[in-house]
Amino acid sequence: MTLAPVIETARLTLRPHRAEDFDAYATLFASDRARFMGRLDRREAWYSFCSDVAQWALLGFGAWAIDERESGACAGQVGLQKPDHFPEIELGWHLYPDFDGKGYATEAARAARDWAYGSGGLGGLVSYIDPQNAPSLALAKRLGCAHDPDAPLPDGESPDETQVWRHPAPEALR
Repeated sequence: MTLAPVIETARLTLRPHRAEDFDAYATLFASDRARFMGRLDRREAWYSFCSDVAQWALLGFGAWAIDERESGACAGQVGLQKPDHFPEIELGWHLYPDFDGKGYATEAARAARDWAYGSGGLGGLVSYIDPQNAPSLALAKRLGCAHDPDAPLPDGESPDETQVWRHPAPEALR
């Protein structure tokens, strides 16, 4: 089985998920914080969590748990995802409540994108973002993404609920 590689940044460790990461994941997806991603009950969250982990074995990329290096606490998740209903590979993220406002999502997303464009051998990436999700839209802009209104949306999504934000091409980041 292919596991996520460990990536160290100045303040974070991106690592393969462990079973003990699931409770925080399920709690997040059952909360109002998931309103832009889709709330999930615990069973649905388990399937989503397992999908995030399994994509490493199936596709050679997937999700990482984000650990705060100083405390060792799991701060959230960043991932490269391509479930069957996504037309392109998405770079997505979420943080748990105690870790907002520290720049961790930006740091983790940059590290995941650097891996994707380097060791991961991937080309372009997008982020699918609810147009009402101001924090994620701001992060996409910090990452240099541009709104691509002509890009295909995930199956079943409409422009009212999902926008495609295109990441800079690998060569543009060199």
